[in-house]
Amino acid sequence: MAIADDARNKVDDLKGRAKEAAGAATGDDDLKNEGKADQGLADAKQKVADAADKVKEGVDSIKDKLTGN
Repeated sequence: MAIADDARNKVDDLKGRAKEAAGAATGDDDLKNEGKADQGLADAKQKVADAADKVKEGVDSIKDKLTGN
């Protein structure tokens, strides 16, 4: 995908880490778990973006072969 998507996913991951750390420091299990969930969601989004990039690369490669480029 785009660099912006990668950056957004990284920001979401860092926010999740911050929430988890804040929850651990204050003993707030709900905040800690919310942070872990945010990290998991960011990771899933990144994996989808990576898979989409691979598919696009494959399509471009086939297109190049078909057009002789």
